[in-house]
Amino acid sequence: MHGRRLATTEELIAVVSPGSEDVLDRLETIASAYDLSVSAVDVGTDIGHVYEEGTATLGLTIGGDGTFFEGIKTFAPRGVPVLGINTGTLSFLARVEPEDLEAALEEALRGRAAVDNRQQVRVETDGLEATGINEIMLEHAPPENPIDRKITRLDVFANDEYVGEFEGTGLAVSTPTGSTGISLSANGPIHYPVNNHSIQLVPLHTHQLGVRPVVMAPSTELRIYTEGPATLQVDGGRVHTAVNEDEEVLITGAETPAYVVRTSYDDHFFTAITKKLGWDVRSDEGRPLRADVPRIRPSRAQPNGTSRSGVPNVDAMTAGLDRTSFPTDFAIDDALEIAIEAAHSAGEPLRELHGQVESVGFKTDKANIITEADRQADRIITTAIRAEFPDHSLFSEESGHRASGTPYTWVIDPLDGTGNFAHGNPNYAISIGLVVSGTPTLGVVYVPETDELFAAVEGGTAWQNGRQIATTDRNRLPESMLLSGYDPDGSFLANFYQETRGVRRLGAAALNLCYLARGSADAVWEFDTYPWDVAAGLVIARAAGARITDARGNPFEFDLEMDTRKELLGSNGVLHPALQSHLDAAVVDSRE
Repeated sequence: MHGRRLATTEELIAVVSPGSEDVLDRLETIASAYDLSVSAVDVGTDIGHVYEEGTATLGLTIGGDGTFFEGIKTFAPRGVPVLGINTGTLSFLARVEPEDLEAALEEALRGRAAVDNRQQVRVETDGLEATGINEIMLEHAPPENPIDRKITRLDVFANDEYVGEFEGTGLAVSTPTGSTGISLSANGPIHYPVNNHSIQLVPLHTHQLGVRPVVMAPSTELRIYTEGPATLQVDGGRVHTAVNEDEEVLITGAETPAYVVRTSYDDHFFTAITKKLGWDVRSDEGRPLRADVPRIRPSRAQPNGTSRSGVPNVDAMTAGLDRTSFPTDFAIDDALEIAIEAAHSAGEPLRELHGQVESVGFKTDKANIITEADRQADRIITTAIRAEFPDHSLFSEESGHRASGTPYTWVIDPLDGTGNFAHGNPNYAISIGLVVSGTPTLGVVYVPETDELFAAVEGGTAWQNGRQIATTDRNRLPESMLLSGYDPDGSFLANFYQETRGVRRLGAAALNLCYLARGSADAVWEFDTYPWDVAAGLVIARAAGARITDARGNPFEFDLEMDTRKELLGSNGVLHPALQSHLDAAVVDSRE
């Protein structure tokens, strides 16, 4: 889940521990300023009676990590992101302090927080199915006589491969999130939990040499058999049961993740460990305590070529631009990053709703899904842009034109290829373009089903998922593949199909231009275009080397008016003369 999606939050649900009523009162006061309702439930109570499916919900826990665990148990199965407010003591997960509540919540509701995708772990045994975010522990059953031997023997198999016999206090199967608790106390490794998908098997107080922690993929199926009675606990005993001798316990990574909201008001992971475990707390010759080093938000550019949101490195994409061509009051890098984040965020609900389309039996219900898809995607994009650029104009196919009198207009199609979407076809896209003083200047097109992201800035190069793309260099029609948009009488198909290697129609104008840009086609024809169809694609195609004209070879003139038909002919450039000549001849023939 992308943090930008939090900007569309419609309701808050808080899981509250006893003694935290004053913080809940503050939360309700803050939420009222955003016109949001707050539903509060006691810790340990399911949210089913207040949660409404389909409503954009942000979950909060007010308490310590125990309350956070209970919140995860009820929020995670519903895909609800969770922000933990710490009113406990030793807390590694609920890390926003009450005094930072207002600022942290504002950051989340403006879509500026991050959302960690946390691995969970699932267990099945006789009479029990449960999921935890931290760990599952199998331990010896306490003997009736407290001086009797407190040892358990466990046989462990990983995907039917025998791992060995574990003799000792027991073992823990933990997630990266749980690696700072039981795992650390048992000399297991610490895992950095952010977007880390693994599970680890950690022996507890073993009575053998050579038993070591084992790290595995979350899809690994661990089958554990006890050689005597044992106890099973999930997340510190929030779910627990007795296990009989020779009973099978199946443990594997859960398919459903937990979404944990992180703001700049949280301590970073290693800072939290340092503070709360008392590591490196002494000053050496006047140096500041390591735990007192100010929090630093991660920079946009990362060494691995991705941004903090996991998108391609924006600095690399804008390197070499002649920035004197942009207004001095405008940062093109920030605009590109926001557009990419907004597109990724809007792609999530589209993928979710797209998966429902083919299972719907009634046309009216299917139309409702498509309408909801358009609405959700549009709201995510426009909310994200307004939060960062409140003075800019917005022009969206879904929500219309909101003028502001500035030279900056964002032109948005939240769902290009609606017909494809309605039939379960994956060829649909999100198109976000920025027009500066009438000129398309920035373009981002995202294809949710294939996770393809195309982007470019005027004067720069075109990119797809972090790599540069360019048009083909084919200059002969018989060697070329063409794409067609709306072709009402089939004339383009009739005139070019036999002259080329084929004419294809994808049903999404933004995709046509992007596939031209990356060389998947050599030319594209559109009988009629709307501003939101082409604003982003024009920038991307031109940056990749494409030539874009009208049917007569005149430069394509973009504008926000829709009162006249605007045809578009795009090519790799070198093919354009052959296209134009054949198109002119076809027009003459049709007149005769």
